[in-house]
Amino acid sequence: MFKRTFQSKDRAGKSVKPSKRSFRDHQKLKLQQTLDSPPVGSTLTSPIITLVVGHEPRIFAAHENVLSLSPFFAAALKGQFYESSAKRVALPDEDPQIFSCILEYLYKGDYYPRLLYNKRHASFELEDAQDLQNIGGRGSVESTVDIAGAGGALLKDTVIYCAAERYGLDELKRLALRKQGLQSGITVDVILRSARYAYDNTPDSDSKLRAHYLALIIRSRKTFKRSGTMQLEMEIGGSKLYALHLS
Repeated sequence: MFKRTFQSKDRAGKSVKPSKRSFRDHQKLKLQQTLDSPPVGSTLTSPIITLVVGHEPRIFAAHENVLSLSPFFAAALKGQFYESSAKRVALPDEDPQIFSCILEYLYKGDYYPRLLYNKRHASFELEDAQDLQNIGGRGSVESTVDIAGAGGALLKDTVIYCAAERYGLDELKRLALRKQGLQSGITVDVILRSARYAYDNTPDSDSKLRAHYLALIIRSRKTFKRSGTMQLEMEIGGSKLYALHLS
């Protein structure tokens, strides 16, 4: 009579609950699997498109199918912005720093600094936000950017939000708004300048962005009044910003 030796693999182990994943986590996992081992005909074997960005041109390269995740680029690759013979798209009015974030999002589902979940505090935070010496990071976590013609620094996430509006990337808009909500210590002039930029580059029907700035201005009302420049800034910003002040 033969005796069978049962190995641990033959035993029925304790059931393990699968870890919870958000929709974004699921999308990132699928994208990472594609990056690690792209199948034939995947986005990473599609033609490479050259993108000429900015008034002082900076060259980017991206896969055609990745770019086509954006309705704007799906149309641009068939339209007047596209030089088919050279597989080139010209974006002279786009800021290279912001476009770099757009490409990073299209490939990875996020842009630096990434949005991370802190299990210990059960809350979201920005990558490297607490890393004062930035050990192993990619540089300081800068919340503002300088855009030509803006008259000063703007909130980076607001500019990315407006770019996402142009490119038809609704999920990126939600991500940018969530990240901006984690920023603190924003000066009065940056808030108002960014609000003006947001109003000028999004449709009036965009209630989420306007509600976000309304809440931000209300929270900072005391700081605004102490600055002594609030009325002037509101007047420069136009009637829409003044309406925020009165609300």
